[in-house]
Parts: sequence; C-alpha cells; structure tokens
Amino acid sequence: MNDALFLPEPVIRFGSFVLIFGLLAIVELTHPRLERPEMLAALKTRRWMTNLAMLVLSSVSLRVLFPAAAVGTALWAESQGYGIFNQISMPPWLAAAISIIVLDFAVWLEHLLSHKIPILWRIHRMHHADTGFDVTTALRFHPLEIVLSMAWKAAIVVALGAPAWAVLIFEVVLNGAAMFNHANIGLPTRVDRIIRLLVVTPDMHRIHHSTDRRETDSNYGFSLAIWDRLFATYTDQPAKGQDRIDIGLEDYRDTAPTRLGWSLLLPFRRR
Repeated sequence: MNDALFLPEPVIRFGSFVLIFGLLAIVELTHPRLERPEMLAALKTRRWMTNLAMLVLSSVSLRVLFPAAAVGTALWAESQGYGIFNQISMPPWLAAAISIIVLDFAVWLEHLLSHKIPILWRIHRMHHADTGFDVTTALRFHPLEIVLSMAWKAAIVVALGAPAWAVLIFEVVLNGAAMFNHANIGLPTRVDRIIRLLVVTPDMHRIHHSTDRRETDSNYGFSLAIWDRLFATYTDQPAKGQDRIDIGLEDYRDTAPTRLGWSLLLPFRRR
C-alpha cells in the first residue's frame, strides 16, 4: 500500500496545488477582499511572476536535496523500524491523527521561531516583504527556508514513525491551507468567526502580515487555529481594521520586493 502511495505522491500534490490555486485565484480576482489596484492587476505585474518563480526555485532545491520529501522519509523510517508508531501497536487511524496534529504543531512552532531567532528571521522576512497579500504570497518562501522546513518536518516524521499516507494528507492539507489563508478573499463575518475557531482564515492570517510588528508577532498558524489561542499569540482583529491594514514590512515599502533577484538576496542584506 505504501509503495503504491509513494509513486504518485508528486502527482497528487501537484494536482491538488493546481486545483486549489486555480480556484482561489479566480475567486480573489473576481471578488477581492481588499480592492486595491496592485492586487486586481497582479497577473500583469512582476509580483506574481516573482512569487511563482520562487515556488519553482524552492521546489527544485527541495527535490535536489530531499528527493524523497516527507512521504519518502516516512517510508524509509517504516522500513528501518524507526519512530514511536513503528515500535508500538496502535490503530492506523489513531497513529495518523496524532501524526497530523503533531506535525501541524511542529510547523506552528517552526513559524514562531522564524520570527524570534534572528538568523531565521533574516530568511523568513522575504515572505513578509511582499506588499501584496493574495494566493501567490503563500508561494513566496525563500528556498533556504523551504529546505530547512523540510529537514525539520523530516525529523518529526522519523521521530514519530508517522504513516506515509498520513504524511501525504498532511502535506496536501498544509499547502492548501496556506494558499487559502493567504488568499485575498473574505468570508461572511459570522462564517469566519465560526471557522477560525478551528481553521486559520484569510482575515485571521492577514493580520500576521501587518506592518505593525505587534500584529506580525501573532497568528502564526497555517492550518489549525488552536495553537495561537493555546499559547496566547492570537490577535482577533487588526488595529486599523481589515480594510485599512498595511501589508508588508516598514523597511521595504517600494517595488523592490517584486524583483526576484532582490528577494533571493534579502536574507544576506544587513538592513
């Protein structure tokens, strides 16, 4: 079962990405949450091209350094008998559920640390330098950060002995959730209030991209919204309101973040 699962893993992930990205892009271009000219014209600017190019570069780097990715790591750990769930008897569904929840917390913790540890922030700030906020922002991660993130997830997968099929589900859900909560869309207020009790919504995560550092240092979740409430890093609404929130970093308010070369070199800049 696992061997058959591993073979189409890139196809499953790519197909899911294209479907989710396409749907969200259409919705946010026809019914944007923030009606700003730079967002409505995003397809005609180099901002989208830079963010998409960053995805390609990160994917290539990841496949070169981690050709098996997280799912392959899970299969390897199983073949070697490594990890908690490969040592104890437990219903597969329970092992999968625990693995997905622990992995989601691990990603939340990694995100928190990327804001608190200076060298990690130097890399992560490229993501926050984007002065727009839409589905392509979810793709805007430096290749260095993607590789470090995969190393961290692989370590958790091995320690847990997480089932390969559960890791695949987690990866698909994580990528889809990241695109959803970065999308320039708005849910009805009542719906948003209910959904964000469990899942991170665009209005919730947009606060994390505010130029106000107090708001940037909150709402770290990508999928589950429970971690920010548990660890007191939750902000309900931005000080300026959702319609007037300023996106990006105060140090980079020009068009520089829309350039690919500038973005790739940002971690190495002193400013």
